[in-house]
Amino acid sequence: MDINERKQQFSFAYIRAIASVAGYVVSEPAVDQDSIDLTISGKGGNGFVRSPRLDVQVKCAAKTDKNMKLDDLRFPLKKKNYDELREQNVLVPRILVVVIVPKMGEHWLRQNEKLLCIYHCGYWYSLRHCPQRSNKTSITLSIPRVQVFSKESLKQLMHTIETGGAP
Repeated sequence: MDINERKQQFSFAYIRAIASVAGYVVSEPAVDQDSIDLTISGKGGNGFVRSPRLDVQVKCAAKTDKNMKLDDLRFPLKKKNYDELREQNVLVPRILVVVIVPKMGEHWLRQNEKLLCIYHCGYWYSLRHCPQRSNKTSITLSIPRVQVFSKESLKQLMHTIETGGAP
């Protein structure tokens, strides 16, 4: 596998690991034609929306000093993805998750009998209220680094959807 395919598979595994620990199911559309790589689903619930779902566009980038600022992650997103992820009239809310990994693939993971460590971290971002942009190829996003994609943040996102809101 080339490095980009490895990054994609690793970032999908990161999302699946977080979702499984949080108690959700992850499915993958047969074709990514609407900037949706994965769908996270919940079962049941007592909110306004039963069995909430969240569509996710997943990206992976190597950690550099340039993309990791003090308070935010700078990430260039293709214009096509930007436009499709900012749509508000969709049935299932959408977010972007950017997984940051070390530059060298052999440093992405450490394992022994007591632990499995995945390096580094994923961050989520909703483009729902982002403005129309005139850029032709890409838009550089500033993703707050407090928006870590974790089991807690995923549960909160799903609760927001379950109660009739959108991230």
